[in-house]
Amino acid sequence: MNHGPTVLEDKSPCRHLRARAAAALFLAVGTALFFTAVFPAPLTAETDDAIAKRRAQLERELKRIEEQIKYQQILLSTKQKERVSLERDIAILDAQIEKARLAIRARELVIQGLSADIRSKEGTIADLDEKLAREREALAQLVRKTNELDQVSLVEIVLSNKNLSDFFEDFDDVRKVKAALARSSRRLEALKESVRSERDALAAKRREEVELRTLQELQKREVESREAQKKEILAETRGEEARYQALIEAKQRTAADIRAELFALRDTGAIPFGEALEYATRAGAKTGVRPALILGVLTQETKLGEFLGTGNYRRDMHPTRDVPLFLALTKALGLNPDSMPVSKKPSYGWGGAMGPAQFIPSTWACYGGWVNVNTGDCSNARRSLSWDQFWAGPWRYEKSQDRLRALSGRARPSNPWDKQDAFFAAALLLKDNGADRGGYEAERLAALRYFAGWSNATNPAYAFYGDGVMRHAAYYQRQIDILQRAGR
Repeated sequence: MNHGPTVLEDKSPCRHLRARAAAALFLAVGTALFFTAVFPAPLTAETDDAIAKRRAQLERELKRIEEQIKYQQILLSTKQKERVSLERDIAILDAQIEKARLAIRARELVIQGLSADIRSKEGTIADLDEKLAREREALAQLVRKTNELDQVSLVEIVLSNKNLSDFFEDFDDVRKVKAALARSSRRLEALKESVRSERDALAAKRREEVELRTLQELQKREVESREAQKKEILAETRGEEARYQALIEAKQRTAADIRAELFALRDTGAIPFGEALEYATRAGAKTGVRPALILGVLTQETKLGEFLGTGNYRRDMHPTRDVPLFLALTKALGLNPDSMPVSKKPSYGWGGAMGPAQFIPSTWACYGGWVNVNTGDCSNARRSLSWDQFWAGPWRYEKSQDRLRALSGRARPSNPWDKQDAFFAAALLLKDNGADRGGYEAERLAALRYFAGWSNATNPAYAFYGDGVMRHAAYYQRQIDILQRAGR
């Protein structure tokens, strides 16, 4: 019987002593590799220290800037409550510009920190790859050693003058190291996959921050464009408060002219201002939310319905959370899902928002009367299903659950693309977010919750949205006040 080409090549009595020494050597090497794999050291002490120092520096600077942003917000809130004056209006403009500048710098610091973390994760992955390569080579050598011991015959053991127990101890040592290395390799692979997932999550977060920084740049340009207005005011008044008040009065056109302009004006290609004001007034009366705030949100979202999005549900909408309900909704309303406009998918998340108020289907469910057939509710309140199971449906429309229909008194299912339904939906969501309490801070927070949800509403990254809504609301409130004075 052939036992292989190397079985009887070395019959010296020292052969098994060499085998045992080799096993001990592999045991030592394997143990060292095992511990460095399970407890990997930093790439280098210097690199680790540099990253930690840079992160600490960024965190200190970010904290300082966020404190400055908070101060600017307090200044804005205070100034907006003061009587209209030259000093007050210039202070507001300056505060808006400074706050936008600080917000952009804060985002830059966050992006730098994320980039450093990503580089650190990539370095760790490279380090783990090297360790895996070394372990695989050691494991390969141990496999060859185990095969060598497997091929030793009983005659060789007897001729070597060694105890059977010594031989099996050699054999067992090698097998233990091999098993340890195999376990270590598996742990390293799992660790590498975990680090890779962390890196990918950081990269996604960085993309979101870059997107937000772009939006903030637009916000800053919008505010800075008002610098020309400030210079014009200063040039005309030359710092004289009385002349400024006279200038304000001169700029207040007659009520008849304003009414004619407002109701003929089309701020958008979709909803004339007069019609929008009528919807906002009715929705505000039903919910207690200031009409100017409702107009501000819909202007910030879609410019009063002009920009409903150029996306398509197949590529831009969350496939498991929103698509099943979207298809049920469009079918019930007799609409072609492929032709209905929704928002495009941004770089950092999912699109699929519907209509002038930009509700995603999963949010629309609890406002427009849609319930999961299996649970009988719109929010998986009992958590009897996993979220994937819940969003999968099937879905049905329940008239009694249609909050918008009850609010407006209409005799049909609510439609997110309908102008009136959109205004009522925005008002109801703002009320649920606390806007009916009134006041600048409550309204701004409600707007931020509208955009980012309750958990992210206080994130400084989203401040630009709340500021934009309140700026639009202040503009609309001035127009509404003029109309109300004219109607007395």
